[in-house]
Amino acid sequence: MLKHQKGASFFSVMIVILMAGSLLTIAFKIYQPYLDHMTIKSVVEGITQDFDELRKPIPTIRKNLNKRLVINQVNLPTQDALLITNDKGVLKFDLKYEVRLPMFFNVDAVVKFSEQYEAVVP
Repeated sequence: MLKHQKGASFFSVMIVILMAGSLLTIAFKIYQPYLDHMTIKSVVEGITQDFDELRKPIPTIRKNLNKRLVINQVNLPTQDALLITNDKGVLKFDLKYEVRLPMFFNVDAVVKFSEQYEAVVP
């Protein structure tokens, strides 16, 4: 028989469980903004590849883009999160926004997204 037992103590196991639980909680809270961003990104990329859509004026493109976002149950955080400009026949889509998530008590997490897309008007 061994004189001394080997293995993890109760307190070390509890510390590991608490740390893993905290990391899982943070991951679950941050997951939703990333999922929403992936949907927004796919909608904007779909618009940039749709030649019929690119022929329309910018307000119509924005309206149709918002309709696609509503269908996917996602909204842009603000109206100025997506800036669409026409620069000599090239439509530029600047997607720039941030999402603030309450984590614990008075601690918040900020997730920033910034992407640019270009499409040539046919």
